[in-house]
Amino acid sequence: MNFLSHFYFERQNHDENMVIGTVLPDLVKNAHKDWNLYPQKKEEVFIGDKQLNALLTGWKRHLQVDLLFHSSDFFNTETAKLKQLLLPILNDSPVRPSFLAHIGVELVLDHLLVTNRKIDIASFYDHLNKVDDVLLNDFLKKSGSDDTDTFFKFLNSFRSSRYLLSYQKLENISYALQRICMRLWTHPFDEITVSLLTEQIALYKTLLEKNYLDIFEEIESKL
Repeated sequence: MNFLSHFYFERQNHDENMVIGTVLPDLVKNAHKDWNLYPQKKEEVFIGDKQLNALLTGWKRHLQVDLLFHSSDFFNTETAKLKQLLLPILNDSPVRPSFLAHIGVELVLDHLLVTNRKIDIASFYDHLNKVDDVLLNDFLKKSGSDDTDTFFKFLNSFRSSRYLLSYQKLENISYALQRICMRLWTHPFDEITVSLLTEQIALYKTLLEKNYLDIFEEIESKL
């Protein structure tokens, strides 16, 4: 799941440390794709500090939600649906349809949460801005990070740009997918393919909107 879908499960949580903990694994990967941090394997380092432990609790919650999501029938069914819609437009693209469908489902879920007012993006950013960066730096270093400057450069840009607000418009989902694919392929799409991608995402949205909350209710019942 993506940032806003993870936030859905903490939308009523007032602990900013736990809230940011639930999206921290994705923030870390966006900042430095080669980082592999496993703070959950060294709980004793964090357990004595209430705030650090809240970050760790959020981190573990993220892992739990992702595990439940990716092992669900919903995920398998929905990625298969979107993959079939994407296959005809990817003949001249190096992008794997299964990869694009996986990410596409997650971004459309974020979009639907926002447009149907199930979450408040402003509240998400409020939590992000309240977190003590000194505390966060300590957590990352204890988790094994040796380059927290790179992380905070990304985080500060992520905060100031309020990039997730763009998910309110469906055409920006295609743009986000293109950016993600550019991390793996130099020229993932041409302009025509991007336009076609927006059309297929719009079609898929109408299908998903009928039952998109099912997966959130299913996961919430298991947390």
